[in-house]
Amino acid sequence: MTPFSTTRHFPSKPADVFAAVKDGKRLARWWGPNGFSNRFEVFEFQPGGRWIFSMIGPDGTVYPNESVFSRIEADRLVVIRHICPPVFELTITLEPLDDGTRLEWVQAFSDPSVARAVAHIVAPANEENLDRLGAELGLDKHPG
Repeated sequence: MTPFSTTRHFPSKPADVFAAVKDGKRLARWWGPNGFSNRFEVFEFQPGGRWIFSMIGPDGTVYPNESVFSRIEADRLVVIRHICPPVFELTITLEPLDDGTRLEWVQAFSDPSVARAVAHIVAPANEENLDRLGAELGLDKHPG
């Protein structure tokens, strides 16, 4: 697998960060890169649950998405399998720290050629995604 990995420190408890992931209304507000919005059709936040949604780009282009939540550990871990092209697995790990949470975001593509083709989009989009999560948590942008 070819992974894209980033980490971010949030001065929020893991339970607060997890809450922004497990709540479909909140997730729809921050999921995706800058300028994107979301329309969720199915959101079953449980192991084996489906997540079917459309991301709408700034130009109005609709991008259908389908994923499955493969693993969920409250306040610690969410693993999402994106089952439509491009196929990937996203692992979100939350580590408690004295001053908040260290979030690790690892997006792994099983096909290296697909990873190479989308690298110029994925790397900055993942950072923007985490910036938007920070905003959802009521925080300013926090690098690192």
